[in-house]
Amino acid sequence: MATFAAYSAGLPAAPAATPVATTPPLDNAEALKARIDRARVPLHVAIIMDGNGRWARQHGEMRVVGHSHGVQSVRDTLVGATEIGVKYLTLYAFSTENWSRPRAEVDALMDLLVNTLVSELEGLHENGVRLHTIGDTDSLPKDCRATLLKAIQQTAHNDRVTLTLALSYSARWELLRAVRSIATDVHSGRIGLHDITEALVDDRLTTAGMPAPELLIRTSGEQRISNFLLWQIAYAELWFTPVLWPDFRKEHLFQAVLDYQGRERRFGLTSDQLTEG
Repeated sequence: MATFAAYSAGLPAAPAATPVATTPPLDNAEALKARIDRARVPLHVAIIMDGNGRWARQHGEMRVVGHSHGVQSVRDTLVGATEIGVKYLTLYAFSTENWSRPRAEVDALMDLLVNTLVSELEGLHENGVRLHTIGDTDSLPKDCRATLLKAIQQTAHNDRVTLTLALSYSARWELLRAVRSIATDVHSGRIGLHDITEALVDDRLTTAGMPAPELLIRTSGEQRISNFLLWQIAYAELWFTPVLWPDFRKEHLFQAVLDYQGRERRFGLTSDQLTEG
């Protein structure tokens, strides 16, 4: 698979390195990848990409520079996910709460989204990536929506990996939307109360048709969910790392997957029951 770094035209050049506290070095990517059991790779990995602003501050840059450097992390993580057989990668790119940030930062983020999609689209398509979005995308600027729709349509028939961007997303918004949809159908008589099941709720969420995430990663050292996929991660394994998102690479993804594979997923059963089959 070709590296997505080849499609970085138009992104800001990397700033000069500034001494920053770092986490202990990992084994190289190939060594970590070789230890992964391909039969037990999580089908769906979700990531809360956190720490762009802190990365920029540590490097003496404006916050948007941290966001632009985070694009390389998306590329590298997507390449790594595809290399080990992850079929769904969902990234928390912009929350509904993020609209409250300074207008200049929000505008810069929207411009970065459009420019990145334009520059990356050919590479995504050639490498079999299907682009998908979840969230209140109607609230995005018109040019963002148009660019997103074009990218989604052009990659719709790809099936190597599905890259989902959570944009203007809120799990509470999503659940309220599902509840209102179901309540409308009950009120109209299209369904009865006995028809309301977990499967029905799944079908009314923006992630309908996707498997639930088995692994949720959050960068930057924060240990909270921040209103992300609250219904879907009910049984996900959580993995937190102090690495800021612009420094996150596929080595870190492989480390998270190895940690995931070392855990016992019991789903309410006992270890003895799992051993007994």
